[in-house]
Amino acid sequence: FAFSHRVLGSLLSAHIIITDTKQPFGDMSIKDYDNELLHLAHDLAVRLLPAFENTKTGIPYPRVNLKKGVPPDSHNETCTAGAGSLLVEFGMLSRLLGDSTFEWVARRAVKALWSLRSNNTGLLGNVVNIQTGHWVGKQSGLGAGSDSFYEYLLKSYILFGEKEDLEMFNAAYQNIQNHLRRGREACNEGEGDPPLYVNVNMYTGQLMNTWIDSLQAFFPGLQVLIGDVEDAICLHAFYYAIWKRYGALPERYNWQLQAPDVPFYPLRPELVESTYLLYQATKNPFYLHVGMDILQSLEKYTKAKCGYATLHHVVEKTKEDRMESFFLSETCKYLYLV
Repeated sequence: FAFSHRVLGSLLSAHIIITDTKQPFGDMSIKDYDNELLHLAHDLAVRLLPAFENTKTGIPYPRVNLKKGVPPDSHNETCTAGAGSLLVEFGMLSRLLGDSTFEWVARRAVKALWSLRSNNTGLLGNVVNIQTGHWVGKQSGLGAGSDSFYEYLLKSYILFGEKEDLEMFNAAYQNIQNHLRRGREACNEGEGDPPLYVNVNMYTGQLMNTWIDSLQAFFPGLQVLIGDVEDAICLHAFYYAIWKRYGALPERYNWQLQAPDVPFYPLRPELVESTYLLYQATKNPFYLHVGMDILQSLEKYTKAKCGYATLHHVVEKTKEDRMESFFLSETCKYLYLV
């Protein structure tokens, strides 16, 4: 689903840029353009719709065959991020087409997940059964399986102005601060460790492990968007320090051992996006240096004959023969914007 949304998102973005009467990026209009990209986006979204059928909760299946629909042997389990991160693209498509179907199924999925949060902590888990609504993964955190659920609540509100999205985000953000944040009270002063967001049990709030994953580096950017710039600066600095040490972000980093737990780096965009948003908010040239530093690390360690390669090991700098779709659609985009 994440992959199809990179495709849907790109088609819609390109369509909006081409048809924008203001042309803010210089003249990117196309002569005789007849909404072809919008039609392709619509076609793709229609092929994704079967994922939302035959699910008792309204939470979509994790995989869909674009030709045949949901495979008969499909899993009934999906992650919170995958199921709850559809609103930006589906909402935009619905508004461009004047067809509410897409936004409606995406919003139904978000509300279904939201209704399953713990009564005690207000937290959500990371893997759910789409038929029963039972939490299979009880880990609550800001990394893999959860990250973009929170991101899309706020970005949807910014895009569409629906108050319920902001209300859900504010409640979720408060629960995150209450249960996931560890370290000193104020970010840039006082005693104790700098703030860190850990993985906890969604029902009890108790620590589940001592690692964070690189996907969490999106969170400073989200904090910028909600207005917590001070905290964003601090958390970003924590991830950038890890980047400085290895010239990349390990997929999982053990903050207790201060060493990588899972040592590969698949060219992820999250730290770059947060860098971009912090530069826009502060105009501090430091973030331009961070962007340049990341760019130079990528050039130095990941460049390959036909593109850029996943780093197999951030210490040894060995490569893997793959380049994920988010490298072009997000990592390069945010580096360009910086």
